[in-house]
Amino acid sequence: MTTPRQVGTLPSPLPNESIDMHLPTLLTQHIVRRPQRIALLQHIAEQGSITRAAKSAGISYKAAWEAIDELNNLAQTPLVERSVGGKGGGGARLSVAGERVLRLYQRLQVLQSQVLDAAEEAQDLELLGRLMLRTSARNQLHGTVASIHGHGHYDLIDLQLAGGLTLQAHITRDSTQRLELEPGTPVVALIKAGWLQLIKPEAAVAGHNRLHGKIEQIFHAHDGPSEVRIGLPNGQTLCALSEAQHLETLALVEGSEALVQFAPTLVLLGTPL
Repeated sequence: MTTPRQVGTLPSPLPNESIDMHLPTLLTQHIVRRPQRIALLQHIAEQGSITRAAKSAGISYKAAWEAIDELNNLAQTPLVERSVGGKGGGGARLSVAGERVLRLYQRLQVLQSQVLDAAEEAQDLELLGRLMLRTSARNQLHGTVASIHGHGHYDLIDLQLAGGLTLQAHITRDSTQRLELEPGTPVVALIKAGWLQLIKPEAAVAGHNRLHGKIEQIFHAHDGPSEVRIGLPNGQTLCALSEAQHLETLALVEGSEALVQFAPTLVLLGTPL
């Protein structure tokens, strides 16, 4: 019988734990580039709910969910285990993987202060900032290249996501070569929320990517489309934009099974620097 982890208890560093925790490369880079999002893990460990963690971190409830989605999508296994709704905005706790990442983040904070002290010029840090590019794409799914199929000046890239899910990206041959893609290369698939279509199965278009999931939350807007969070079977999350009338037509509400589709040409790929 296992003892449940206690809410409000921070994970203790293990004395002999190696700093090489075999984390996905893209998640490791995210720890360095987006420390404020990783810091949210500590607030979740301390507070035990998304609402209280968001308040403690000084961000909105919606921004906290977005940060959690991004972290879980970049990890091979979810870093945060949560339940939607309920008193206090739903419970949340770190998974075992999340506790490991938090320990690494705490150790990197110490190393970071040493690096900043050693920087010779302010321009050094400005250059690093320019090299560490952010993206406006709402959906960032970690995966690996499974195979590459050439079609003239373009390549169709088969991607393997966590949990056995797959999708395809259609990019130029030059992009394939510039990114040095080959089977086994870790990548992030970038898909803007507005490019995802919520559909009925009979409306599926041949050759398009299709992913099934369950609607976890719908953020309605008075002056535009609603933001729909869709949980995938592998623990990753998609965000789609949809007009309220379209959701009503499809009878989609929180808890509904949902199907999204998007063309391979709408999938952008990124690799570690």
